[in-house]
Amino acid sequence: LLLMLTPGITGKKELTVTEAYTARSLSSGALPVFGTPMLVALMEGCAHESVLPCLEKGQGTVGTGLDIQHLAPTPVGGHVRAESLLVKVEGRLLTFEVRAYDEAGLIGQGTHTRCIISEDRFMQKAQSRLETK
Repeated sequence: LLLMLTPGITGKKELTVTEAYTARSLSSGALPVFGTPMLVALMEGCAHESVLPCLEKGQGTVGTGLDIQHLAPTPVGGHVRAESLLVKVEGRLLTFEVRAYDEAGLIGQGTHTRCIISEDRFMQKAQSRLETK
């Protein structure tokens, strides 16, 4: 199945900005505009969902890197669309170009990396971090 994971896979994810998605509500700023943490989540979610059909049962992806610019503000009520493009596959490491738009144009862009993982092994590793000696 992983042979299907090749550059060129695209994704799209959309939302309408609500007060809950604002910088003010997310503690990332003082203004009621689309917050950067939600921009990041939308871009990551877009990339994540785009490759799910290519993974084997029990596999998933986790974000490992993000380099984005949040270029323009979007007010409450605005519609935001994220797009992802898988540009490189190196073993388990996936590199995406990500962009986001509102009605007026580009609001964010950058690159995002994700790693293919075994969900069970990953959760075991995460849980082991709570075990202190």
